[in-house]
Amino acid sequence: MSDLEVIAEPGRQDIVMTRTFDAPRDVVYRAMSDPELLTRWWGLDSTTTVIDRLDLRPGGSWRFVEKDRDGQEYAFHGVVHDAREPEGFTQTFEFEGMPGHVLLERHTLEEAEGRTLYTSLAVFQSVEDRDGMVASGMEDGARQSMDRLEELLRTQG
Repeated sequence: MSDLEVIAEPGRQDIVMTRTFDAPRDVVYRAMSDPELLTRWWGLDSTTTVIDRLDLRPGGSWRFVEKDRDGQEYAFHGVVHDAREPEGFTQTFEFEGMPGHVLLERHTLEEAEGRTLYTSLAVFQSVEDRDGMVASGMEDGARQSMDRLEELLRTQG
């Protein structure tokens, strides 16, 4: 059962998400950094994800495209600021459908007794941008992705 927690306090420019996975952090990190594995869990249940590029190192960049059943495409991209395997990574995130609304994300992985606590801290340029992300249904989308990641992790080792 998912223990996803999303914290978006009123008037703040950040969102904190946490989720525990029943897998060691090196396995979770690999699932978050290997393009072949990423396509199996990232995005909505109703879309498929194509990795255009993923260079997970400081100064690298990434771009993912979600495609829905009607052929619509939704692209996201960013720049990697820091990557420390298996501790986590920091990157920017921008939805190409709303250019100029860039956020900074820090993803951390902490292992305890074979389980991994995933924490995402997303800092937005404004409270309005943050509230727009919350209103977009991002919590449901995150839940879908994290649930599929949990399923994928059960097959990894």
